[in-house]
Amino acid sequence: MVIDAAQEKKEIINRYRRLLRKAKPVLKEGDAKLIKKAFTMALEAHKDMRRKSGEPYIFHPLAVAQICVEEIGLGTTSIIAALLHDVVEDTDIELSEIKRLFGQKVARIIDGLTKVSGIFELDSSQQAENFRKMLLTLSEDVRVILIKLADRLHNMRTLDSMPRNKQLKIASETIYIYAPLAHRLGLYAIKSEMEDLYLRFTDREMYDTIARNIRDTQAARNKFIKQFVQPIREELDRLKIRYEIKGRPKSIYSIANKMRKQNIPFEEVYDLFAVRIILDAPPEQEKSLCWQVYSIVTDFYTPNPDRLRDWISTPKANGYESLHTTVMAKNGQWVEVQIRTFRMDEIAEKGYAAHWKYKESSATHESNLEKWLAKVRDMLEQNDHSALDFVNDFRSNLFSDEVFVFTPKGELKTLPYGATALDFAFEIHTQIGSRCIGAKVNNKLVPINYVLKNGDQVEILTSAKQKPHEDWLRFVVTSKARSKIKDTLKEDKKKLAEEGKEIIIRKLKQLRTEPTHLMLEQMREYFNAPTHFDLYYRVGKGFITTADIKRFTEYKPASPLKTKPHIPVADAKTIEQEITKIKNRYEDILLIGEDMDVVDYKLAKCCTPIPGDDVFGFVTVNEGIKIHRTTCPNATELLANHGHRIVKAKWTSQHEVAFLTGLKVRGTDRVGLINDVSKIISEELKVNMSSMSFHTDSGIFEGEIMLYVNDTRHLEQLINKLEKVEGVVKVSRFNSKE
Repeated sequence: MVIDAAQEKKEIINRYRRLLRKAKPVLKEGDAKLIKKAFTMALEAHKDMRRKSGEPYIFHPLAVAQICVEEIGLGTTSIIAALLHDVVEDTDIELSEIKRLFGQKVARIIDGLTKVSGIFELDSSQQAENFRKMLLTLSEDVRVILIKLADRLHNMRTLDSMPRNKQLKIASETIYIYAPLAHRLGLYAIKSEMEDLYLRFTDREMYDTIARNIRDTQAARNKFIKQFVQPIREELDRLKIRYEIKGRPKSIYSIANKMRKQNIPFEEVYDLFAVRIILDAPPEQEKSLCWQVYSIVTDFYTPNPDRLRDWISTPKANGYESLHTTVMAKNGQWVEVQIRTFRMDEIAEKGYAAHWKYKESSATHESNLEKWLAKVRDMLEQNDHSALDFVNDFRSNLFSDEVFVFTPKGELKTLPYGATALDFAFEIHTQIGSRCIGAKVNNKLVPINYVLKNGDQVEILTSAKQKPHEDWLRFVVTSKARSKIKDTLKEDKKKLAEEGKEIIIRKLKQLRTEPTHLMLEQMREYFNAPTHFDLYYRVGKGFITTADIKRFTEYKPASPLKTKPHIPVADAKTIEQEITKIKNRYEDILLIGEDMDVVDYKLAKCCTPIPGDDVFGFVTVNEGIKIHRTTCPNATELLANHGHRIVKAKWTSQHEVAFLTGLKVRGTDRVGLINDVSKIISEELKVNMSSMSFHTDSGIFEGEIMLYVNDTRHLEQLINKLEKVEGVVKVSRFNSKE
């Protein structure tokens, strides 16, 4: 590739100037000088580096800084940190030098953005460790996360130039952690774009189909919106209310989600777009004006009473305020209408950063987000669990909607949706949680696993004799409750394990056997315990008795410990080297690894891939390589947490090999229908079935067929044929849940 250095230099300067132009409104005296210093430092540090696309590396920090200013609304400190966010990790510049030149604040943010280095044991996850480190800095400065989101968004926008397995890893991390985080911090525009890009890189076919459908229906949609808002506009004009109306389609990802969940085609997704009415109102009139406009809308169109959402009286935890209603248009179509003010709209689009702007004028609007951040800090302090547990706990708290409940004194508490009386008890105090035996909700006695509803008033009942049980983990949802229960159980487990170890040593001595390390290792193997700790715990708990230990001493292992031949599974790279050694040993049709070699593998039962599917390989601890579809329900978690164990995999030319897959058939029942369906499968297309089950209910039948096909092309041909059978309405593939 020929590089025009002069042209490149010009482009870098242009991008830098564009950044300064956007930042101008937020710059104070002396800021421009600092930004220039940071830019010069980054330019020099990255001068010999290029991105995978071939562009100069400096384009990336510049783009991240631009997103921080333009799309999140951050100021000078964040611009400097964004420009320098990769220098400590990728170049010789030390953090101490950044601290000297730009101060403690910038240095701390950059430290939070720098990945954890070092080797991790197999069951840990480098992604999770990095994420935990970044969140620890969040508790001091939320800008770390905001810059990280900008960094991630730019990486997603430029993902085209990355190899396939990297695309899957980065896209999955994004949907697993970063999109929910953007949502939680109220950055809806960024969240939606991340979700859409995730879909584009994991299921391109679906993404393209929906995008095409949205484009094709745009003219009709615009015409419909125009007619729909006409009477509302006239009334607002008559009342001299200043407003703006926008009609915007739902994101591609949310449409895809709806199609998948409800198993419906694009045409049947009824709320494809929302109409947003944005009002200009002084703070003291906001609420009353929004409700006034709501009554105008519902004068013209009938609302669906179940679909009214009032986030003006009780804003969401991320500060989101808006009034949503779904009304019936004249053509029988449901339309979502969102009513909010310009202040609310800016907070909805820009999220956390926009709060600071309005902080002085209204302390209450910002308190919910502050409360959430305080909870995150709280969670980070109880930080002794594995990074993976931590990330999963964190996610479960990111996603959830809230439920609002009251203490006996009428104090409002916000808990994640699905929280139980036990969660509420831990929310009040760890001791109360640990001793909780039940609760009174609205003066009625309920068990500790009672799921709280909005508006419940909760009083916790305790007993000094009560202590946490293992099964409590099944029904608590807050990370505070989970981590406190785990801590107590861990302590109990430790005590039991110590007792168990003493019992073993006592019993072995009684049997005149020396408790050597080898002896204990043989015992672990004999009782099939994964670790020594587990062995001691089982003895302490009484699962393994002294009689069992006696039986062990009478049993003599045939040889010293048999070591299983086993490829050391460190990560995908090691596997690829091993693959090269055993090349050409297997006759099969799936190519795996960087060099696309033939190697032994297993097909994952959770998604039953067949040739032609978009797949990836996952290096498991005990079962070698497992092949999953990229759309597998478990794919996101595997890719997001264990990216270093992902190997590329793709099907090559078809041999006549059959793969088991499942089809769901729905339609209207008639005599001879099942016969027609099975005829097409076995006679016309010569497909073998492994099982078939049909049931009918008031004239509608549903069937599930498990059958063997060669590849996705073969399957599509079969689906097309079956859809032509009289009475069959829908045929779709499903993942077998074994």
